[in-house]
Amino acid sequence: MSLSEQLRYREPLSDVDARSTLGFVGDIAEAKSAVKKMRSELAELQEKLYANGLSGDSLSILLVLQGMDTSGKGGVIEKVAGSVNPQGVSITSFKKPTEEEQAHDFLWRINKALPQAGKIGVFDRSHYEDVLIVRVHRLESQGEIERRYEAINEFEKAYVESGGTIIKCLLHVDKDIQKERFASRLEDPEKLYKYRPGDLDERARWDEYTEAYQFVLDRCSTDIAPWHVIPSGHKPYRNWAVGTLLLEALRDLKLDWPAPNFDLEAEKQRVAEC
Repeated sequence: MSLSEQLRYREPLSDVDARSTLGFVGDIAEAKSAVKKMRSELAELQEKLYANGLSGDSLSILLVLQGMDTSGKGGVIEKVAGSVNPQGVSITSFKKPTEEEQAHDFLWRINKALPQAGKIGVFDRSHYEDVLIVRVHRLESQGEIERRYEAINEFEKAYVESGGTIIKCLLHVDKDIQKERFASRLEDPEKLYKYRPGDLDERARWDEYTEAYQFVLDRCSTDIAPWHVIPSGHKPYRNWAVGTLLLEALRDLKLDWPAPNFDLEAEKQRVAEC
């Protein structure tokens, strides 16, 4: 069974052990080397995806990373997306909407950030912020939030039907893990920049966020764009799991180098004579 099938959302979030290593065989320390071993294949397949995009193919991949503070979205971007040629990757980090963005439907800024043909797009947070933070802080009516769940499903369906592949990863940590990582940041000068006092205010709403994430999983895990719950208590495993999901998606595209759109032999002759 593929890791995608093993990690696909099926059970309540509260039942998922954030420190589990589902699908990985071996000691957790070996996961680091496993990530390194997959880099060459990731890089080759990403290059083929990019080459086909330049040749007119419509294929692209969107990797969506969501999770509580300290779940490791930045670490995944560094260790996984950093394995491939940056020319073929677009990374978008969604912050609080600007005035211009608020003047449009919530999916307006998301649509603008979708990866172009031949590229891998990574969303550090995403359109799901508009049904997570918005729900927890009651920034919109319940009716509007319900509308957004359906709008998201239609949006993702349209993206997939246009040639996209979407990999949605919920990086799952529990409350104890988050506390450990907050404490670690405060002891490490190199990680202090990651700590924000306001994060503790959001932590106080842990149960509300858990409920909001559960609604997202229930309403927006579809056959065409399923959610994957990634146990993220062990960073090496988390990176291996997301990297494996990306590798499986690239393999499923059955990519090859595009054929030239010119007479190859004639061009060889021209080069020989020039």
